[in-house]
Amino acid sequence: SLTCWDKHIRSMGMLVLVLIVLELLWGRASLVVFAVFFNTGMPSTTGVLQAIFNPENIEFVLVYLMVGGIFAMLVYSTAVVSIPMILDRDTDAISAAITSIRVMFANPITMLWWGLLITVLIAIGLATWGLGLIIIGPLLGHASWHAYRGAVRWQAPAEAPAPATVA
Repeated sequence: SLTCWDKHIRSMGMLVLVLIVLELLWGRASLVVFAVFFNTGMPSTTGVLQAIFNPENIEFVLVYLMVGGIFAMLVYSTAVVSIPMILDRDTDAISAAITSIRVMFANPITMLWWGLLITVLIAIGLATWGLGLIIIGPLLGHASWHAYRGAVRWQAPAEAPAPATVA
């Protein structure tokens, strides 16, 4: 698994750039939400915690979660099958991302459950100071590979017609 990236470094690099741009937009949108709700300036770290747990700021929390959820869904739908697809078919990053988004829209309930399962398992792995990821990481990688193989169907190449024979 350490050497599978070598042949696909350009496509993976392009996908990483797309995901970095999405992350930068996500961060900027987060700052805009803060700016809209806290017009007196950005709260300090303790101020953020007080703001989140203050019942008067429920609108802020709901908007912040909604904006974060939209970006999380965009990142997830872009990457869910694109990474294994690049490694399997050596396709370009844009085609892989478009296929990944199509898979998400074709199977929204299944993909949402899969994303929730990934989130819960990663949280469990991190809650054990990262030690759980030693087991959970390879299992999720293996399961993600099979999810990709089940979700993306490839058409077999059409056979070339047999040459005409003269009788």
